[in-house]
Amino acid sequence: MNIKEAKQEIVNTVHAYLAKDESGNYVIPTERQRPVLLMGPPGIGKTSIMEQAARECGINLVSYTITHHTRQSAIGLPFIAKKNYGGQEMSVTEYTMSEIIAAVYKQIELSGIKEGILFLDEINCVSETLAPTMLQFLQYKTFGNHKVPEGFIIVTAGNPPEYNKSVRDFDIVTYDRVKRIDIEEDFTVWKEYAYKAQIHGAIHAYLEIRKKNFYSVVSDLDGKRFVTARGWEDLSCIMKVYEKLELPITYDLVIQYLQDPEIARDFSNYYELYNKYNHIYRIPAILEGEIPENAMQLKDAPFDERFSILGLLLDRLGQEFVLYAQEKAAQETLLEQLGYLREDLKEGRGTAEELLARQQESYSAMLARRKKSGLLTREEEKEKHAALLLMQQCVERIIAEGSGNPKEDFGCAKAYFDEKESERQKTLKATGEHLTNAIRFITGVFSEGQELVIFLTELAAGYYSLKFINECGNEEYYHYNKKLLLKEQKAQLREEALKLL
Repeated sequence: MNIKEAKQEIVNTVHAYLAKDESGNYVIPTERQRPVLLMGPPGIGKTSIMEQAARECGINLVSYTITHHTRQSAIGLPFIAKKNYGGQEMSVTEYTMSEIIAAVYKQIELSGIKEGILFLDEINCVSETLAPTMLQFLQYKTFGNHKVPEGFIIVTAGNPPEYNKSVRDFDIVTYDRVKRIDIEEDFTVWKEYAYKAQIHGAIHAYLEIRKKNFYSVVSDLDGKRFVTARGWEDLSCIMKVYEKLELPITYDLVIQYLQDPEIARDFSNYYELYNKYNHIYRIPAILEGEIPENAMQLKDAPFDERFSILGLLLDRLGQEFVLYAQEKAAQETLLEQLGYLREDLKEGRGTAEELLARQQESYSAMLARRKKSGLLTREEEKEKHAALLLMQQCVERIIAEGSGNPKEDFGCAKAYFDEKESERQKTLKATGEHLTNAIRFITGVFSEGQELVIFLTELAAGYYSLKFINECGNEEYYHYNKKLLLKEQKAQLREEALKLL
């Protein structure tokens, strides 16, 4: 199965294993809750889906790469304890708590949540001294003398032997005690994730043109050459920072992440063209409604060039769609906090400045706690920090312009909210106009050809673009999307009619 299906299977397993009966006991007893074993090539996102699954289920995640552990850190250190057997005192060997089990208890303490996932990566690549411990762990959910706490589901991951020389094959006894899921790389599924993760636009556009270069592992006389989903995502992160710092992005940088010289060189060359097209066709001007003089020559341009223009437009719009989502979430949080402020002022619990500052402090503590316990995505963290900034600015406005009168001070806070909302609406309107102008440019140059189909399809596939369209609407998008759907329906009916002849 692909990585998305595997994530859903993990979520389903969590729901099933954590289901309780009327007595409060787990419906599936702990000893019958088989550990999950994810088997698949390296770098396709196994760790990432564990983070997503844990957040989706609202539970903890404790993650370890088991090959980084020795036998001592996995099972604990031995010590001599005194025990009384049959009236005779005996010296026996016991173990301190495993570092891994201790980390589970620490996470429970941090989050206040007693259930979670213990994820151990590279489970079939452990050293010879640790191998028996891993087999014991998979069979009995125990490290040394200490069991994994009840309510924690065990998920492990491993690589097939063709990807790792250190792989140890499990026997039938072990496989018969795990819930095995085999995963394969899938560009279409990764692309869906990449939109939400805001992978660099040049990578999106390149992989649409060169899908075969998304994932590659080659072993020949020159050694191993490989490109993974993890490599593309990490490359995207460094590229964005390099661009902000105005540092050159060259083959020498790309090869550090895409460890296949041919693919790295191909992408480096494409990136240069991508930037060149951005300059030549003046993408920001197109979004403002201008039609560059050289635009019509795109009709006869190679497919790579035409698709790159679509990618550039989508990338610029994508940044605006993300900003819309962040600003909306921050404003909604501020509105919610002002609702609490109004109630507290009515009850006379303090001044507006004091109450809002207290709310800000409480919100900041909640954010720090959720971040420390790993229950926030990077995007959620950005949204909540933006909300925190709005709250701080609102407090500053009350300090600067407030009178100490509860009604007037609340009016001051409300005026600040209205001001920020007015700014947000202007940004929202500009984003809608940019989307309209992009569609008009595409139809003006390419009519209603494949370029428009690709553009609308990519908009519908993107998390933030679809969120914007669903919440704000766009007549140009609806108009052409409806026409394309009608065309598809007519073509399907024609095909079915021909089959009947």
